[in-house]
Amino acid sequence: MIYEIVILAMIAAFLGLRLYSVLGRRAEHEEEPIPNRFDPGDGEDALRPILPPGQQTLQAHRDLAGFPPATERGLRDISAADRRFDLLPFLEGARAAYEMILEAFWRGDKAELKQLCDDDVYAGFAAAIDAREAAGETLDNRLIRIEDTTVHSATLDGRIARIAVSFVADIASVTRDKDGNVIAGSLDDAVESRDIWTFARDVNASGPDWLLDETDEG
Repeated sequence: MIYEIVILAMIAAFLGLRLYSVLGRRAEHEEEPIPNRFDPGDGEDALRPILPPGQQTLQAHRDLAGFPPATERGLRDISAADRRFDLLPFLEGARAAYEMILEAFWRGDKAELKQLCDDDVYAGFAAAIDAREAAGETLDNRLIRIEDTTVHSATLDGRIARIAVSFVADIASVTRDKDGNVIAGSLDDAVESRDIWTFARDVNASGPDWLLDETDEG
C-alpha cells in the first residue's frame, strides 16, 4: 500500500512539473508586449511561434512566393537587404497607414500627414488641404471597409526599398460648404475606390518606418 502511494506521488509530482513548464513558458510569452506600429519586424511576428532558423527561412520564402517574377524578385531583394523585413506585418502596417493617411487628409491634419508621407506626397496633400480651406469647404468622408490589400510591385533601388500596394476600399464621400450644407456626395452611397500607394524605406536606416512615396489610382 505504501509502495503504491509513493508511486502515485511520484507520478503526480512529474505531471505537476510538466504542467508548470508548459504554463510557465506560455505565461512568459503572454507577458511580452506586442508592438503596434508600421514596423516590418514587429506586429504579427509577436503572435507567431518561434521557429528554428532554417524553418524561419522556409516560412519567409513561402510568404514571398506566388507573385509575378519581377515582384517576387524585388521582395526577395528587399528581404535580403533588410533582415527585419517580413511581408505579412508590412501589409498590415500598409493597411493601417492607408486608413490613417486618408483620415488625416480628410480632416486636414497636416502634422500627421508629414509624419507618414515623404516631402513630395506631403506637399500635394497640403496644397489640396489649403485649397479646400480657402474655398471654405470641408470633407465628411468615411472609410467603410478595406476589401483587399495586395502587393502590386516591389523593387530595391540601391538602398531604397519600394513596395507598391493595391488597395480596394469602399468610401462614402461628402463635401460641405462653409455653412455645413452638402454640395457633393452622400454618406448613404459608398463608392469603390482602387488605389496603388507606394511605400519606401532606406534599408540602412536605423528606424523601421516606411513612408508613403507615391499615390496613384488602381
